[in-house]
Amino acid sequence: MEKIKAVIESLIFASDTPLAPEKIRSVFPEMDKKDIQEIIAQLVTEYNERQGGIFLQEVAGGFQFRTSPELSQWIKKLKSTKPHSLSPQALETLAIIAYKQPIVKSEIEDIRGVDVGGPLKGLLERKLIRIVGRKDVPGKPIIYGTTRKFLEVFNLKDIMDLPNIRELKELHQQQELQQQELLEQDQEISERQQELMECDQDGAKQESTEEKIEEASDL
Repeated sequence: MEKIKAVIESLIFASDTPLAPEKIRSVFPEMDKKDIQEIIAQLVTEYNERQGGIFLQEVAGGFQFRTSPELSQWIKKLKSTKPHSLSPQALETLAIIAYKQPIVKSEIEDIRGVDVGGPLKGLLERKLIRIVGRKDVPGKPIIYGTTRKFLEVFNLKDIMDLPNIRELKELHQQQELQQQELLEQDQEISERQQELMECDQDGAKQESTEEKIEEASDL
């Protein structure tokens, strides 16, 4: 069993994309899917208990080794190229597709109020969205949906893991609270700096006055 566990561990490590138990079973056709899932669960537990730099996570319908988010600053120092980021327009378009899929271009534009040809092209090139078919209406418009890579990039097991409206509101409130706390901290630091400057100025004035008194006494 330990030998099989080692093989499964190496298969997941060698895979370029999250590896599903069904795919692993193609290597071990004599094994039940349940047995493979149990071995993967053991590996997940072992890496979590180890608390090292990598861990095994279920994402995009499969399992993949990932680096700890806490160590991202060190990994960035190793990587010479910066990760590609999405523009606000692309993120808005992607969010609409993720929550409203399957959806056509005109429906996305009705929600955003602007042309989305550019963002759609960019998202297709990055393989975050895909063409899933054509709508059975005049003109046969293209229907868009998200991809497995979308799940992988955004760390989701499946599309149902997307936060709902209530969770989004709570997240927004938390972000606003954090921003308010940061502003209060900045204001407190600024006030302290101002107090220190005033103390320095008062001290300088006192020293100047004392010097003048000494000069007058000398005369």
